[in-house]
Amino acid sequence: MEASWLQRARRSMPPRAVVLLSGGLDSATTCAMARRDGFDVFALSVDYGQRHRFELDAAARVAKALGAVEHRVVAIDLSTFGGSALTAEIDVPKDRDEGAMNASIPVTYVPARNTVLLSLALGYAEVIGAADLFVGVNAVDYSGYPDCRPEYIAAFEQLANLATKAGVEGTLRFRVRAPLIELTKADIIRRGVELGVDYGLTHTCYDPSPDGTSCGRCDACLLRLKGFAEAGLVDPLKYQS
Repeated sequence: MEASWLQRARRSMPPRAVVLLSGGLDSATTCAMARRDGFDVFALSVDYGQRHRFELDAAARVAKALGAVEHRVVAIDLSTFGGSALTAEIDVPKDRDEGAMNASIPVTYVPARNTVLLSLALGYAEVIGAADLFVGVNAVDYSGYPDCRPEYIAAFEQLANLATKAGVEGTLRFRVRAPLIELTKADIIRRGVELGVDYGLTHTCYDPSPDGTSCGRCDACLLRLKGFAEAGLVDPLKYQS
């Protein structure tokens, strides 16, 4: 009797989702979309040794503002391996046009980062009984990152259902949701504004000043500024230039 009551109670509760929340514009919008779709959001941020650590503070602000049920930060040091301008002493590219950004996989690519992050989100989801994983990857303004492509997301979803107890036993059917994957940056910003996202809480820059002010010149800043301009809106963040 008690088990039946518990099952009925769980069925009446909103579904749970794990949202990977970096603190950037895309992940904030994704979190707002998950909330709009009726999910209880369990936000997960990863301290992976990134040089632009201000994004972790931004993630905490965004999680609180968007009403996450829980916000966890997991530490895993990818700077041990380096190989990226975000985790090693490698210069962050500046002042590049879109042709240069898309010519090759950039030095800001972090080896296997999204695979690591989604794996952590999957473990978290299995423990809390969440079938849905939200990630803010984008294949339009993605600057050549291979782990932001639709085929990668589809492959990870298949892996999630093959490699977990819940997937094998059929208690959960995992879905990896990437609602921004085919949107332009301007479209993402428009959706976020419609959903009440405060982009002043977010952080995007790969090479901020010591006080966290965005450089305005790295690929991430330039794509963000272009998105706001095309959306006909003013970016609320301060920039060095």
